[in-house]
Amino acid sequence: MMARTTKLDMREAVMAAAKTTVQAHGYNALSFRELAKDVGIKSASVHYHFPTKGDLGAALARRYTEEGAAYLGGLLATSTNPTWCMEQYTAIFRSALMNDNRMCLCGIMSAEFDDLPSEVRVEVDRFAQANVAWLETVLAQARPKASPQDLKDHAMAIFAAVEGAQLVARGCQDIAIYDRTIRAYRAAGLIP
Repeated sequence: MMARTTKLDMREAVMAAAKTTVQAHGYNALSFRELAKDVGIKSASVHYHFPTKGDLGAALARRYTEEGAAYLGGLLATSTNPTWCMEQYTAIFRSALMNDNRMCLCGIMSAEFDDLPSEVRVEVDRFAQANVAWLETVLAQARPKASPQDLKDHAMAIFAAVEGAQLVARGCQDIAIYDRTIRAYRAAGLIP
């Protein structure tokens, strides 16, 4: 007896295919026709789950942010050691490169910000805010006397630097560039 494919399974298959596409080629590469082909359904079925490309992009970015925030929260529940937390944080971005030289989903979408529908922009902004807030919490452990504004600025600098290191390493197709850059950030004191 064959297992029945549910609407939820189909939605998840579309989301997975779309995530892979965006991480490899960006938001503008999303095509309902190509996604349908990848998943083995009709294009109309993709539209059933996501009426517009903006709906799909927003759902992808929202899920990516929620899953990322949950993972980061789990790290802090495991340890508040700033060095360990930062090692785990940078490893997340490294793992995307290890996965067929992919980018952070919201990072690559940020590069296309002007072309994104407003509902996708909102979710991409949420991703940045979630990362910066988590980094602020970690930095507060390393720099307990720092002002809230200094922590926020430092957190934004780390987020931008790590995203940038990933982008450059991807463009050069050399993960060693990412590793050397992260080590340089640590040696310079940017990353605890």
